[in-house]
This record gives sequence, structure tokens and C-alpha cells, in this order.
Amino acid sequence: MPDARPARVLGDVGGTNARFAWQDGDDAPLRDIATIPTADHPTLAAALAHYLHDLQRAAPPWCSIGIANPITGDHVQMTNSHWSFSIEAVRREMGFERFVVINDFTALALAIPDLPKDELRQLGGGVAVAGTPLGLIGPGTGLGVSGLVPSSEPGRWVALQGEGGHVTLGASNAREAAVLQVLRDRFGHASAERAVSGQGLEALHEALCTLGGASSATALPAAEISQRALASSDAQCVEALDLFCAFLGNVAGNLALTLGARGGVYIGGGIVPRLGDAFTNSRFRACFEDKGRFRAYLEAIPVYVIHAEVSPALLGASRAL
Repeated sequence: MPDARPARVLGDVGGTNARFAWQDGDDAPLRDIATIPTADHPTLAAALAHYLHDLQRAAPPWCSIGIANPITGDHVQMTNSHWSFSIEAVRREMGFERFVVINDFTALALAIPDLPKDELRQLGGGVAVAGTPLGLIGPGTGLGVSGLVPSSEPGRWVALQGEGGHVTLGASNAREAAVLQVLRDRFGHASAERAVSGQGLEALHEALCTLGGASSATALPAAEISQRALASSDAQCVEALDLFCAFLGNVAGNLALTLGARGGVYIGGGIVPRLGDAFTNSRFRACFEDKGRFRAYLEAIPVYVIHAEVSPALLGASRAL
């Protein structure tokens, strides 16, 4: 009989970095975790080959990848990276018997039920209601959105594959409306990802510079904007980060209402965990709850910031197998 628990390579691929891990079987611990910049390799297959070469191992029977992109067929063209590939062609090139590719936030959602409590920091709300949907949102290079809904089989969940990061972003006051108008003038469509992501933080800062009459020469990278904002050394950077947190709260509240996520809303991605107390003290929670007649409904929903040293999406990619 074939081995029901074969070794596998797991991946969590974003627009900036690809994280890979080796797992000896279904419930085995993850090991040999490595982070590879996507810009360093022309293709996903090249990055996988590099990872396996460094381990001095042949390709295992199985591979599962969570990737920051919609998966609608065999061909994948990443939104925030140059990588473009055929799923079947990569499977044949690498020699995998089984190759599963899912959205990266679908992979992260699959890992949520098993996240240890010490990797979660609650931000407001009450007690999660067991057996109700969970929401997931997270800004990184882009904005990932997913969720879990209970299956008819007790103890099992169905993960959502969607592209909620590209919903239209709304304003809750005149200042936000002015910023969104600048984003619409620049991009045509002001999606949530245009403001709530690494590149979105940069776009918010540039919009504020535009509204203040500054030239495009004042553009700063996201890391510099965050650093200046956390140090309170630059007023426009402080406001850009404030808007980032407020818009994230708005979108996360919409997600909670849409899913009925009384089991909690989880925040992943690489940006928010680094903000620490600045995020806790931001307008996020106020904007999350600011939904008129449904304020009380949202006040009860807990929000959890995921703090994990190893990407939980890797474990979720394994569960997808």
C-alpha cells in the first residue's frame, strides 16, 4: 500500500519572501525552515530547487504551497511578484506525486484552530463563541483575507478562498475621504489593499504629502514610515500609520459582519505584530466597532493578533494535503 503519511515540502509564498519547510509526515514537526526572497529567483520551481539543493535532498512525494494570489485554475500569475507558472508544469518539473497550491491566507486560516494561546494577543471584545465563523485578515506586501466556517462534521472547518483584500475601501470622515480621492486619482480603484498593506502604507504617506502640497520626492519606504511614526518624529508618517490602522479596523469590522465571525477575527501578516503597543493604542478597535446599529454586536467580538515565530501558514499548507 502507498505511504499515507509521506514527507513533504511546505511553502508560504508572499510577494516579497517565500518561506519553505520540510515535514516528515502529517503530524510531524516542521523543520529546516528557510526564507528566500522571491526577487532572488526567476520562478517558484527555481526557488524550490534552491531550497532542496541547500538541504541536499531529492524532492519528496508531496508539496503544498500557500501563495499570495487567487487560485482559479492551473495558471498562476502573482499579483505582487514576477512569478508566473503552471501548477501542473511545476509538479512535473519537480517530480512531485502530489502538488497542492492554495491561497496563502486560506492556508493560514486552516492553521487557526491549532494556534497556541501564547501566539495570540487579544485586542478588545469578549469571549469567542464556539462553533461560529472565524475571520482572518492580514496586511503584508498585499492584504490577505480569509475565514473559517463550521463544517457539518463536528470539529471540522471549511476555509474560504477569496480576494477580500480588493474590496472597495470606504471613508468614515472627511480626511479619509480626501486621502481616498488621491488614491482613486492615482490607481483608479481605491481597494483595501491600496491602503492596508506595506505598499498601501507608502501610498497613504504619498497621499498625505500630496494633500500637503509636497512633491513625490518625499516618498518613503514602508519600513521607514513605520520607524518614524513609532518614534513620533514625522507628523505625516504618524498620520499615515494612524490611517493604516483605522482603515484596517474598518475592513476587519466589515469582514466580521459579513461572516458573522463571533468566533473572533484574527490578524496575520508581517506588519501588525511589529507595531506592538502602537497598534493596541491606535484607532483600529474604535473603527472596527463603528458600524452604527451593529456596534454592540461588534463590541462583543474578540480580535486576536497572531504573534508566531514560524509562519502558521506552513502548517495550514500541510493541512490542505
